[in-house]
Amino acid sequence: MATNPRYDPERRDRIIDACLEVIAERGVAGTTHRRVAEAAGVPLGSMTYHFDGMDALLREAFTRFSHSIAEGFEVRLGHDMTREQAKDAVVDLIQHDVFAGHRELVLSHELYTLAARDERYRELTSAWMARSRVVLERHFDPATARLLDATIEGISIHSALDVAPLDRAVIREAVDRIVGSPPEG
Repeated sequence: MATNPRYDPERRDRIIDACLEVIAERGVAGTTHRRVAEAAGVPLGSMTYHFDGMDALLREAFTRFSHSIAEGFEVRLGHDMTREQAKDAVVDLIQHDVFAGHRELVLSHELYTLAARDERYRELTSAWMARSRVVLERHFDPATARLLDATIEGISIHSALDVAPLDRAVIREAVDRIVGSPPEG
């Protein structure tokens, strides 16, 4: 039995993935239906079939991206560990995961720019931050988790934009200063 060449159950997912690639290459301002369709290898008409417009596609793409970053937090910190192991995991997140490459850095900043201008995207970044903090709160009190989350983001941005990588010992010192010593008793 022959399959229908128009039936493509993975098309919508390919479009979302292609949208992220186009954003990483050209920014949100340079992302068009035509470029995304070309990158996904789908007919231009597929764009309006699967999405109500560019905003709907961008929201889906950035939702997927933010979920993938949050999942990285869960992989690093989602299981039982000592306080020292959790601090090491935070350092590893900063050094290896958060902005693992140029693509992640660009996508994050494109999302931040949208969130700064549009409350709907701010809701997306807020949900991402809340999800990250829930994972951090498995190992640290809520106030410390919030500070660590901001530190992870800030040091990652600085590291990604600096010409020289930040030494692990410096990152660990920052984490130690925020987390402090465990309470006695």
